[in-house]
Amino acid sequence: MTYSKKSSPKHSTARVIALVTALYCANLAHAQTAPGVTLYGLADVGITSTSGLKAGTVTQLASGIMEGSRWGIKGNEDLGGGYKTIFTLESRVELDTGSNSSYPISGHQLSDRYSNAALLGLPASFSPLLPPTQAILTGATGSGGLVASLASQVYGVNVGPYGNRLFDRQAFVGLITPVGAILAGRMYTPAFETNAMFDVMETQSGLAAGQIVSFPSILEIRKSNSVAYRIAKDGFAGSLFYSLGDNGEAANDASRTVGFNASYKAGYFAMGVGYNASKNELGQDSLKTTVIGASMTMDAHKVTFMALQNTDDNPANMTLIGAQLLAGGLPGSVATAIQNAYTQALKQDGRLYHIGYRYSTGPHTVSVAYNTFNDNRPANADVSSYGAAYTYALSKRTDLNAVLVHYDNKNLSQVAPGGNGYVGGVTSSAGTDSNAIQLGIRHRF
Repeated sequence: MTYSKKSSPKHSTARVIALVTALYCANLAHAQTAPGVTLYGLADVGITSTSGLKAGTVTQLASGIMEGSRWGIKGNEDLGGGYKTIFTLESRVELDTGSNSSYPISGHQLSDRYSNAALLGLPASFSPLLPPTQAILTGATGSGGLVASLASQVYGVNVGPYGNRLFDRQAFVGLITPVGAILAGRMYTPAFETNAMFDVMETQSGLAAGQIVSFPSILEIRKSNSVAYRIAKDGFAGSLFYSLGDNGEAANDASRTVGFNASYKAGYFAMGVGYNASKNELGQDSLKTTVIGASMTMDAHKVTFMALQNTDDNPANMTLIGAQLLAGGLPGSVATAIQNAYTQALKQDGRLYHIGYRYSTGPHTVSVAYNTFNDNRPANADVSSYGAAYTYALSKRTDLNAVLVHYDNKNLSQVAPGGNGYVGGVTSSAGTDSNAIQLGIRHRF
């Protein structure tokens, strides 16, 4: 059977796609003008230059230098009597590629302490097995990988092939009442909210406190299958949080997260505390994080302090390692030994400290910060960062940004700077320092 150009399946399909796209855009336009519904977003992109990597100094276009690029829909309906319904659907987008997923700058590389048999506590005879093992764990074989899987779980955004969520940043609905709000869906965790409140960078750029402990992360950012109660009154704000875990639909998954935060603002001063406690997929006590912070704001000046303590004796998703290695053809005893080695290597025990200062005048904002992480594990992977960030506001919605940051890696630490929307990854070897220059433009709509 033959088709003319006019009636070919290819062009018919194109017309259908165009029609569907037009109808979708029309619906969005209608939603934006409907009472209580708003289409919003943020576009952030720029040039980064990062030193100390295995490839040397890498210069690239990156999405999310100050804040992760995103778009979303939010809305509310006033029910009267002090009651209101709200909802938010928010999706990540990578401006450099148009996708909603990315890999670290250093690609599939693992830190020395996760790729060296001796540092993993494995016999020398395992050394020939580690390169193919790491190809499986990092996703270099196309299998996904440990790094992408754990990052997707902890950061709560799509990394590599994992996550694959349309609304990976936030997706929840809530009811506001005269005595607080009840929310359900995919949300930020309480400890992360406290961290964002008392980080002078507000988690933005490679100068943010959390950037120096990106893998394994000392703090879970978002959780799915969650419910929360929030209250705010007379300067006090607080929340209670419970999550059934990212895999709560699986009958054999026992992961859970509970948390709370509380803050108080009075005049120039603010203080707060946040806490998360998680169980792994086997129901064992896993990552626990406590954050305390304080800030003082006087006219154009702001000073912040934050301390964070974390422990993790039973890292989550370690059963994934054995399953991946078995699927890759390794014998069961070898897969179990390597899984146990990574379980030990990914345990956590440390403290992070942050102090920051911000000065704002007219369109100019200058921030400086110092962050340091004291690693109490045998790896003793201590790391510090310091630097400065400058923002020039072209308007209320658009600004230009410049960040200069240095990472000081000690002992077995080898962290490379990332941004709010992407992970830097690792340097060429343990103890190698890294510098980053990040120049970008950010627009809010």
